[in-house]
Parts: sequence; structure tokens; C-alpha cells
Amino acid sequence: MSDAGMPDRAGSVTFVVQHWVRRDAFARYEDWLRGIVQVSSTYPGYQGVDIIRPVAGDNKYSTVVRFATFADAERWCKSADRPRLLGLITDILERDDNARIETGIDFWFTPQSQPQALRWKQWLVTTSVIWPLTLVVPWLLEPFFSAVPWLGVLGLRQGVVAAVVVALVVFVVMPRYVRLIAGWLYSRRVPGS
Repeated sequence: MSDAGMPDRAGSVTFVVQHWVRRDAFARYEDWLRGIVQVSSTYPGYQGVDIIRPVAGDNKYSTVVRFATFADAERWCKSADRPRLLGLITDILERDDNARIETGIDFWFTPQSQPQALRWKQWLVTTSVIWPLTLVVPWLLEPFFSAVPWLGVLGLRQGVVAAVVVALVVFVVMPRYVRLIAGWLYSRRVPGS
């Protein structure tokens, strides 16, 4: 356990922040976002950021900041910079700041301002991402396995492929894909109605 009582966690984690912004203040919020992203990028372990902007008719921004370790994310979360910068926009937020550190992929499918995506949609989206990657990644890695034969051993080879596929899903594909299809993913309408 860490000093804060949280379990020690290795591996990449995300710091997820959700803000409900007054619709007349989107431009100001976008300017503020550029500034806070620049400051957070100077913190140790910073790996990048994805911003999920409001879908039509909504006013929720979700910012997903990736850090190398739980400790790195916690350092940014508890920094003096974050509350100072947050204080610059509290007057344009309709709700309190909602921030948390996530170690899994739950934040993709559990937005705070709308119902959770239906399970069959979660399955379909995840399958549509992983299926093509499981076809392409082994083929792309074949020269690597030929150059380093001991990595091509049964079991180890599949582990390398799985690690690459999961990294692509977590850090590259899924955050962008979910943002792209958010309107359909969170809709509860029955097709044809």
C-alpha cells in the first residue's frame, strides 16, 4: 500500500476529469484546456491526453490524461497547479469538478451524465476494435519474431501479440473510437423507432 492508503499500481493509468460547461462559455473553456494540458504535460510520467468534447445537445467535456504510473497521476491530481488552474473556470462550470484516477477501461463505457452504454453495444464496439487488430498485429510482428526467434516460442509469441493489441486498444484506438460513435453508443433508441 502507498502512504495515501491506495494500492501501489504499476503500468499506465489515466486521470479522468469531467466538466459540465455552460454552453455560452465553450470558447473560454477550450482556451483554458490548452493551458492546463500544457502544464500537466510538464509533470513526470505524462504520456498524452485525449479530450472528448460534448456531443450534440450536451455540455460535458471529458479529459483523459495518461500517466506512466499511478504515482505520477496522483502527483498531478494532488499538485498545487491543478486547483489553481481549476479556480480560473469555476464560474463557467454547471457542476463541481469530477476527477478520478482510473486503472482500467471502465471510463470508456460509463459516462457520468448519461446512461451506461448497453452491454451488447459495449461487446460490439470492443469486438470491432480487437478483431481487426488480432488479424493485423501478428502479421506486422512476423519480421520481428523472425529476427528474434526466441520470442516466437509458443506462449511467449501470443503474449507479445496480446501486449501490443491491448496497448493499441487502450492508448490509441478506443478513446478516439468511442468519441466518434458516442451518439450511437449511448443512445437508448430502438433501431427503426
